[in-house]
Amino acid sequence: MASNSTRMTATTAALLVTAGMTVVVGSALAFEHIGGYIPCALCLLQRNPYYIGIPIGILAVLSALLKLPPWITRGLLAIIAILMIVGTGLGVYHSGIEWGFWEGPVSCSVGGTTPTIGSGDILSQLNSVKGPSCTEATLRVLGLSFAGWNVLTSLALAAIAIWGALGKNR
Repeated sequence: MASNSTRMTATTAALLVTAGMTVVVGSALAFEHIGGYIPCALCLLQRNPYYIGIPIGILAVLSALLKLPPWITRGLLAIIAILMIVGTGLGVYHSGIEWGFWEGPVSCSVGGTTPTIGSGDILSQLNSVKGPSCTEATLRVLGLSFAGWNVLTSLALAAIAIWGALGKNR
């Protein structure tokens, strides 16, 4: 039987990691749709662990709040930890491409084109629209690109999920 401190650790971790994933992917979507930053193919790929992790996080929160067996919440948090570690790896890979440490995929080497509103049929332009090159950071904040910040946030979220998955055994 789990103690209250173990359940509280898992509940807190589930809430924190789910809120964190939501803020990160929400920020990426805001930069895209409000700020006008068009993501490259690797940027879009880095969102997948979040898109998968948020529903799992919601299940972890519900599991903890409904006082289901602790192994369920811990298992869900462990899955989130794995997803965030994958996200960290994707961010490191993309950052390394941006800094020129290694080559990126061929699909990312072409610069982007965007549809021009008011210049004809936008639907016909959709097939020709390409994201920007993965080799250049569109914005750096405190020296880090979006991919670099993804490394840090994914690591922090993985740590929170691991903390919740391991919990205190008293």
